[in-house]
Amino acid sequence: MPDYPRTSDGRYFVAKGRLWRCSDPSLSEADRDAAVRELMAARRAVRDAGNASETRAARDRVQAAKERLGERGPVWWDDGAPDVTRHAPWNTDYAEWWDALDAAAQARGRG
Repeated sequence: MPDYPRTSDGRYFVAKGRLWRCSDPSLSEADRDAAVRELMAARRAVRDAGNASETRAARDRVQAAKERLGERGPVWWDDGAPDVTRHAPWNTDYAEWWDALDAAAQARGRG
């Protein structure tokens, strides 16, 4: 993954001007590796699908792998903070953090 800026709490990284949820840091390395392998296989299955039903099944596999990683579905933190995935950081509680980043880091996050 490119050097995208990561929020100080480790919950998100910024790419294309949006916050994207990071993987659950409490996953064991083995569980994380297995989920990433399944995610990559599911993405290849989406690419290689020959019809709508194969595409739907492959996309469901992608969703399941992303949930297993903690990147989608219920949030992995337990302090009640909302999920702001896909929001612009400057429109969230991360605005002050975003404003404090240097121009190069902001450019990486916008790119």
